[in-house]
Amino acid sequence: MEHSKAIFKQRNRRRFRVRKRIKGTADRPRLSVTRSHKHMSAQLIDDIAGKTLVSASTQDKELSGSVKYGGNVDAAAAVGKAIADRAKAAGIELACFDRGSYKYHGRVAALADAAREGGLQF
Repeated sequence: MEHSKAIFKQRNRRRFRVRKRIKGTADRPRLSVTRSHKHMSAQLIDDIAGKTLVSASTQDKELSGSVKYGGNVDAAAAVGKAIADRAKAAGIELACFDRGSYKYHGRVAALADAAREGGLQF
């Protein structure tokens, strides 16, 4: 039990360290990434107003049909493409990337690359 508490504390420290430098505005929202073993999700957040502008997840009805399993790189790329398409529809072109407590590697990097290919700039 002590090991899991230590991991949780380390993850919280990393999350706060990353987020203290990033603030999302209406012009340039924060692209927040969340991953679990089974799913990936991303949100464009306006921190000043405290509102989520656009979101995409492997649990969405549109994506769950096309994605076989939500916890791999292909699913992360599909979420990145979907968030970029929805951001374009909402008139958002710029964002700042918030990796949270996760390394920029694997699924997180795949989501970011797919969002860039979809037209989102950060």
